[in-house]
Amino acid sequence: MTAPVVLWDLDGTLLDPAGAITGGIARALAEHGHAVPEDLRRFVGPPVGFSLRTFTDVPEDEIPAVVATYRARYRTEGLAQTRVYPGVEELLERLHGAGVRMAVATQKPEPTAELAVERFGLARWFETVSGAADDAAAAPRAGQAHDKPAIIGAALRRLGVDAPDPARTVMIGDRRYDAEGAAAHGIDCLGVAWGFADEDELGTGFAAVARDAAELGELLARYTSPAPTGR
Repeated sequence: MTAPVVLWDLDGTLLDPAGAITGGIARALAEHGHAVPEDLRRFVGPPVGFSLRTFTDVPEDEIPAVVATYRARYRTEGLAQTRVYPGVEELLERLHGAGVRMAVATQKPEPTAELAVERFGLARWFETVSGAADDAAAAPRAGQAHDKPAIIGAALRRLGVDAPDPARTVMIGDRRYDAEGAAAHGIDCLGVAWGFADEDELGTGFAAVARDAAELGELLARYTSPAPTGR
């Protein structure tokens, strides 16, 4: 039997940005003379360029500059505000010890995601970190709302999983983008209630929702427990 595979979102799932993203976006917008939206939680999850196009009136030709300012400050200040969510490290250690294969699949630019995973000592549990291309400030391709399906696909390919077994493969995330990306590959997505989902966002598309890391571990048993053997 093949080993189970668990894919993890990063911000809002493994890591608590603790205002690093929302505050960084607000400062970058203000620095470039743009209005700051009231609801900045929506910016946690999708690529920054996508969020600026969707939730602000920043002109297209100014988006790269706002993104560059935000990213520079995130690396120097934002990571210092970030924390690993309670119980997550213990769960990762237990899953790894049980032979579960794991990867990060995030819409954060891949180099920044790799930096965050290394900084917080999480790299030892993940075989690969799959993130967005570093040109995420560019306009999306026609018909493409977000790139989570492609990011999940890249993570699976790097793990050597050409056809994921839906009984043994699962995504974990806090936003609808995670559920939509998982569905594109025919696998379930487990939601986490400690992230940045809108009030009703976790109500559709998720196989189940965990309130804390302990409950998430219980939900994961469906995908990671060894199959019973016959007599």
